[in-house]
Amino acid sequence: MNFHFLSSRLCLSFTATVGERWRRNFERLPQPADLGRWFVAAGLLDVPPAVTEEGLHSARRLREAIYRTALAGTRDEPGVDGDRRVINAHARRGGLAPQLTARRSVELRPGRSPAADALATVARDAVDLLGGPDITRVRECASHDCALLFLDTSRPGRRRWCSDRACGNRARAAAHRARHS
Repeated sequence: MNFHFLSSRLCLSFTATVGERWRRNFERLPQPADLGRWFVAAGLLDVPPAVTEEGLHSARRLREAIYRTALAGTRDEPGVDGDRRVINAHARRGGLAPQLTARRSVELRPGRSPAADALATVARDAVDLLGGPDITRVRECASHDCALLFLDTSRPGRRRWCSDRACGNRARAAAHRARHS
């Protein structure tokens, strides 16, 4: 199963582990091992950590809390207190520690609980995004068959699609076909 990293922010990419939110809520993390694979695909960890069923359930609760809070932010609404509590509880945990390597680069290293540390890092990214000025640049893809949230990093701030190559290209192709038929 492929993961999507089109959102320009770690926390928003985490919300993309549910596909087709508008229709069938396709779960991209059906098993605990899938969460471990996502941590590696996201560049948080080098090796998939052991994840328990409880850890997966906690991760899904965090994911949905981030999604709902970000979506509320796109509508300039405050969101739900319970969702903020879930995000804040995860953000208070250990988190991945930045470490300087011999090559003078920075790597993120887990402590005793790699999965919990990785989730704390995702939650801290959510706190940074949802509590900062960039929340005004979070968008939901304008495609009728996509619900990905993304950070609009374009200069004018008018990006409409999660990906210009995917949803944007499909929308332009459909408009072209409609004009020429």
